[in-house]
Amino acid sequence: MRSVVIVGAGVIGRSVGLALRRHGVTTYLTDADPEAALAGERCGAGFAARPPRQADIAVLAVPPDQVAPVLAEHQKLGTARCYTDVSGVKVPLHREVRAYGCDLTSLVSGAPVVGGGQGPAQPRADLFDGRPWALTPTEATGNLALNCALEMVALCGAVSVLLAPEAHDRAVALVSHAPHLVASLVAARLLGGDESAVRLAGQDLRDVTRTADGDPERWAEILTANAGPVADQLDDWAAEAQAMARELRDAARSGDATGPVRLRETLRFGAAGRARIREPDTPRP
Repeated sequence: MRSVVIVGAGVIGRSVGLALRRHGVTTYLTDADPEAALAGERCGAGFAARPPRQADIAVLAVPPDQVAPVLAEHQKLGTARCYTDVSGVKVPLHREVRAYGCDLTSLVSGAPVVGGGQGPAQPRADLFDGRPWALTPTEATGNLALNCALEMVALCGAVSVLLAPEAHDRAVALVSHAPHLVASLVAARLLGGDESAVRLAGQDLRDVTRTADGDPERWAEILTANAGPVADQLDDWAAEAQAMARELRDAARSGDATGPVRLRETLRFGAAGRARIREPDTPRP
């Protein structure tokens, strides 16, 4: 890979540029706001200019509702041989790019997983090191596009995870979107507690509610875009919570501390599920 165009010079776009330049890839930054591209150039993420010739791949680091029209525009211009994006929900995106008549053979939609309630505050060359990066090829995706996306992800230091768009959206509902909403529900309960109760909050509560400080408008858009899979998760959790509530009320009435079988089972399953969460892979030197 020799050249990459990054469309959208925000924190993610600049971080991609910084990561790729560690490996000598020539990167170009474009943005609807020329000042953002120039700021990216000043931080070393790439040149604030259009490439002199067709690039290997273009990374569309723009808001999700802009991906389809921006992709259509750059495919018409012939900006790159292949294209990818960084949006967090895939089924609506694939529907939109088809509606815009985009060339699907050159597209591999992607989504780096970098965590953080508010997202990264500053661009970093090591932002993706050891992190998963979902790629969602379809039956229309060409081998050139897939191989190019896989190479770019590897150069960024991330670990590719290949999923169908539908499987991706179900997965992020399970591991990100629904948990974020549950964290917000837990945190919102604190508004009804008196000050003496809130003063007893410890690290466990801080950990559980950490993501609740994310941008509410941004998260409302994400959750709405992935509404069906998130609702399915919430339905399952609500059924489990109601079953445990009934068991605890029975235990409270009976006074039998050994009674809540489902509660103990859920706590054991919770510990086993937590053990499945992998720490980010250690990047290679």
